Amino acid sequence: MRWFRAAHDASAKDANRSSSPIGAERDPKRLVTFSDAVIAIAVTLLVLEIQPPEDTEHLLRGLAELWPSYVAYAITFLLIGQMWVNHHVMFDHIRSADRMLLLLNTLLLMVIAFLPFASSLLAHAFESGHGKRTALIFYGATYVVAAILFNVIWEYARHGRRLLTSATDNDTARAISRRFRPAPFWIVVGTALGALHPVVGLVVVIAFIPFYWLPIKGEVGSIQRTREQSRGDT
Repeated sequence: MRWFRAAHDASAKDANRSSSPIGAERDPKRLVTFSDAVIAIAVTLLVLEIQPPEDTEHLLRGLAELWPSYVAYAITFLLIGQMWVNHHVMFDHIRSADRMLLLLNTLLLMVIAFLPFASSLLAHAFESGHGKRTALIFYGATYVVAAILFNVIWEYARHGRRLLTSATDNDTARAISRRFRPAPFWIVVGTALGALHPVVGLVVVIAFIPFYWLPIKGEVGSIQRTREQSRGDT
């Protein structure tokens, strides 16, 4: 019996150690503010990638021929906007950020800042009619990395509830996980189809947009509990 209690205590200590933050914990507000700034710059850079037609004598035709740039701009803007929204969804439930979370978030921002280039590459490929498959695979691969990082950040924060707010219940945490997990697989499927037929692959990626703009189950109630708790603390 004494041995069983000792083993149980040791396992409990190991569990607490495994779920403890890495380095000092910090208020995530500055992290979110910095992330908002990087995302805002990324979406602004998107429009700068659209170059006006050089032939102003046939300007209307030149503007019409830029349709791939318009499409790439719209898709990428909505996808980055979607990342911004879901980034806030995550950090509405994260009470503090340790050094590992800061690193993972930095990697995510690095990928987001790279998206204007991937978008420009996709637009130029469709405009020229050459390299469309390669451009779509490159574009999709960039989003796959971003989607994986979203999942890694959230699962790291919720593991052992190490960084979550006390108002975030387990059902809400699982609901967010269920929403995030299909994203990498969805984009991989679209990218794979794009390798066979670029337009079909792009349509699959576009279908990703409305689904991930939908609210997450339990999201509103959990945020309301967090606000009520913060009012009670003050």
